[in-house]
Amino acid sequence: MSETSKPGNFITQIIDKDNESGKHNGVVMTRFPPEPNGYLHIGHAKSICLNFGIAQRYNGQCNLRFDDTNPEKESVEYIESIKRDVEWLGFEWKDEPKFASDYFQALYDFAVQLIEMGKAYVCELNGEQMREYRGTLKEPGKNSPYRDRSVAENLALFTDMKNGKYKDGEVVLRAKIDMASPNMNLRDPIIYRVRHVHHHQTGDQWCVYPMYDFTHCLSDAIENITHSICTLEFQDHRPLYDWVLDTLGTVHPQQIEFARLNLNYTVTSKRKLKQLVDEKHVDGWDDPRMPTISGLRRRGYTALAIRNFCERIGVTRSDGVVDVSMLEHAIREDLDANANRAMAVLNPIKVTLTNYPEDKEEIFTVNNHPKNEDAGQRKVPFSKTLYIDAADFAEEPPRKWKRLTLEGAVRLRGGYVITCDEAIKNEAGEVVELLCRYDENTLGVNPEGYKPKGVIHWVSAQHAVDATVNLYDRLFNNDAPDANYEDKTFLDFINEESLTVLTNAKVEPSLLASEKGQGFQFEREGYFCRDLEKDGMVFNRTVTLRDSWAKIEAKGK
Repeated sequence: MSETSKPGNFITQIIDKDNESGKHNGVVMTRFPPEPNGYLHIGHAKSICLNFGIAQRYNGQCNLRFDDTNPEKESVEYIESIKRDVEWLGFEWKDEPKFASDYFQALYDFAVQLIEMGKAYVCELNGEQMREYRGTLKEPGKNSPYRDRSVAENLALFTDMKNGKYKDGEVVLRAKIDMASPNMNLRDPIIYRVRHVHHHQTGDQWCVYPMYDFTHCLSDAIENITHSICTLEFQDHRPLYDWVLDTLGTVHPQQIEFARLNLNYTVTSKRKLKQLVDEKHVDGWDDPRMPTISGLRRRGYTALAIRNFCERIGVTRSDGVVDVSMLEHAIREDLDANANRAMAVLNPIKVTLTNYPEDKEEIFTVNNHPKNEDAGQRKVPFSKTLYIDAADFAEEPPRKWKRLTLEGAVRLRGGYVITCDEAIKNEAGEVVELLCRYDENTLGVNPEGYKPKGVIHWVSAQHAVDATVNLYDRLFNNDAPDANYEDKTFLDFINEESLTVLTNAKVEPSLLASEKGQGFQFEREGYFCRDLEKDGMVFNRTVTLRDSWAKIEAKGK
């Protein structure tokens, strides 16, 4: 479905009215402005799809612009990861990515202009004093004792700030607006602060850096953005956005706020995600349990599934929580339609076919996908000794058991019907081998009166490929790990069973030809992908075949 044919939302309705009135001469310019202080997460994916999608819908342009005004927390690693994620999701930006730091001189000049207009001043209050003077939601703030400095004095002091004559935090530049405003963001906000730190783009050229609220609106204006789309937490900042642009008389983009994506069982605060990484609760930003785009990609999520998910949850003005099962449904739906099938035995138990010739070997031809003929076929070898999953055998089966048991018969997927005659155990009483018979007349057919109850997957022991399988699950076992608890933090809700590593798995040999990142449905086990980073046969579980958490939650109520 093209962007123009997709259903609209309240933002597209605004743009449609603007275009009808000729407000921007039919031009639509948006931007995606991430701060490079961490990896992007699923919430950013919604913003990416929205901003780039709107630009596509109206044949406009979306700029990728890095809000790099806080070099202490930023890095080139984060910049490269963001570029990679946006491209992987299927979007392109025109020309080179833009940086707020590209505009540092222009932003400085705008600050000087505010000082010359008597609309900004250098303030020497420390942090504690600043909070005291700011007031509360119920009480107005008080004017700083430095508020009425002359224009000449402020210009000289701001030049000294730029020239490195002050230590970090010693002085700031504040906009002169209204200390009695009911909107706290208009109570003489800081627009520049001193930071003696190396910048990843500008080096040591600057030791004063603009604040986000000052930088963002002016960067939008410099780039001739028409619609500046932000999440709801910036709604209270919009009056400041408008004040800066109106006061300076620049181009005035329209800021529009929408509800951010909140997922249950998920934390999307970059600060907290960084804490998970730094404290080694996970194995990096791209750990497949992380809600980062790189983590989802490594786990086996597809760009199409994420885009479909973002489209389905829609764009609204009201905050809410989306059930993470909707995201899991999106990837199941995509992989069910597009992922090839393969057989993998995760917890192998040996099966010996006692009546199968020792030196015989067969090759079965099976479809790669049950519904898609274009997916082709593959060759699966068969021999006297097989592996099946230990969970597919029971000496004392429960009611309605449809797998293998003593004296019971099952069909091997794509192969023969076998009957179990004996279970061999070790000294601990564990079943280590099953002695079975195969029926040579059952390949692809069910003879009259001979209908096994179930079908199980298998691999030939002689041809099996050793594999490591990572069974990933949700990182948190609480549906609101990020809520404000009196005696707990989000770390208390980490799911100790979020990763189970199986080192003795056996997979069919066709998977040797798979590519890193390629997804499969392992028959009857779930959806998996070959790990993007590790060499060899390492597979990550993307998602189970069905929503097992729904059963867990229902049982717990």
